[in-house]
Amino acid sequence: MYAITALLDMSVAKQAVRFFAHVFVTVLPVVGVVFLLMLLLNLVLTPERVKTYLGAASGLKGWLLAIVSGVLASGPIYAWYAVLHELRKEGMKTSLAAAFLYSRAVKLPLLPLLAHYFGTRFMVVLSLYLIVFSVLSGIVTGALTDKARRKAAS
Repeated sequence: MYAITALLDMSVAKQAVRFFAHVFVTVLPVVGVVFLLMLLLNLVLTPERVKTYLGAASGLKGWLLAIVSGVLASGPIYAWYAVLHELRKEGMKTSLAAAFLYSRAVKLPLLPLLAHYFGTRFMVVLSLYLIVFSVLSGIVTGALTDKARRKAAS
């Protein structure tokens, strides 16, 4: 595509290559962190541990871990997709992955700013709402995907 663009208009091709290089350099550290996290997860989290803490029998402990981890997680959301994919392959419940992703909407560093502009009561209510709905979202997502998986298997 770049070669065809270069044949048609070299200045546009140069601009496109510069833009690609900028995006690549910007994304590269995130990809590196994701690979590092995945390496650490593979070294530390055995399938048995994932099943214990985030698997079908994890119970309330799994929900709390998923929600607290989601609230504390930082960085771009796309960086977490690969990590959650690996955890799911190791036995993490789909519902907990969904709850983790939903609970990322609670941004700890931004809570003081939210309280400043909207008030403390609003901040608390919104945060609790997001946490409660992370659980509901997880339950619904887990039920729908598990149902689809069972249907596909039969």
